[in-house]
Amino acid sequence: MAESKQYDVVIIGAGPGGMTAAMYASRANLSVLMLDRGIYGGNLNNTAEIENYTGFKSVKGPELAQQMYEGATQFGAEYAYGTVTKVDLDGDLKKITTDMDETYTAKAVVIATGSDQRHLNVPGEEEFGGRGVSYCAVCDGAFFKGKHLIVVGGGDAAVEEGVYLTQLASKVTVLVRRDELRAEPIINDKIEFVYNTSVTEIVGDDIKVTGVKTHNNKTGEDGEMAADGVFIYVGNFPMTAAFKNLDILDDQGWVKTDERMRTAVPGIFAIGDVRETPLRQVATAVGDGAIAGQQVYQYIKSMA
Repeated sequence: MAESKQYDVVIIGAGPGGMTAAMYASRANLSVLMLDRGIYGGNLNNTAEIENYTGFKSVKGPELAQQMYEGATQFGAEYAYGTVTKVDLDGDLKKITTDMDETYTAKAVVIATGSDQRHLNVPGEEEFGGRGVSYCAVCDGAFFKGKHLIVVGGGDAAVEEGVYLTQLASKVTVLVRRDELRAEPIINDKIEFVYNTSVTEIVGDDIKVTGVKTHNNKTGEDGEMAADGVFIYVGNFPMTAAFKNLDILDDQGWVKTDERMRTAVPGIFAIGDVRETPLRQVATAVGDGAIAGQQVYQYIKSMA
């Protein structure tokens, strides 16, 4: 194992919140490392257009990610690739270990690992992954131009991605297992909402998806619907497996913090989608990151 590198703060995750925390902390003259399991920007890179971030009428997700990264690194913050597997406490220091057996030590840690998509866990979902089953409209929508697509889910993500898919598909059918949407309703001639409906199986031929089997949760009736692709948006789960040993998670795995982004462990903060929060948006993640960056500075200052 290589010698551990030491920083004032290691930020685990380089999405909008993590990059904002890095900017605030590095601007306060702290040594900062952002660690991420993928490219900086997180889910921004899977978002075609963002129309609800202050200062932009509309901006492409990858473009905003690049601008945030440049802002985050302009004061010296560093970025490195790595999946964090564990954080251990060593007095006032925190030891961060990655899946590449690299280690880092820091006076403070900001957890900004976000959340990931839940799966339906029905027959055919895994089998047809990459052959008609997708969790990213921006990534895969272009493969379905002029096709009929099914979107599964009733929240903001399902509706927003369904609207995006209408630019490509001939028709989008949104299957909602409840009798109403959790998201705001959208009027779009290409979108049809079917309520009280669950997907029980994804079916297809030797090449690709051909449709889904359904169950009406109100009448008990089973059915089948033809489609060329299935896009699944049924909620998120927190990416917090690496932090179970710290006793900072709730029963669902979300990190518990106060309004200053502090966890129960001094020097460990959490921001963005990894927290139990009523809204998971770029704007809220950025706000969390700003608070955390300033709080990290105050924490390290108090150690002097």
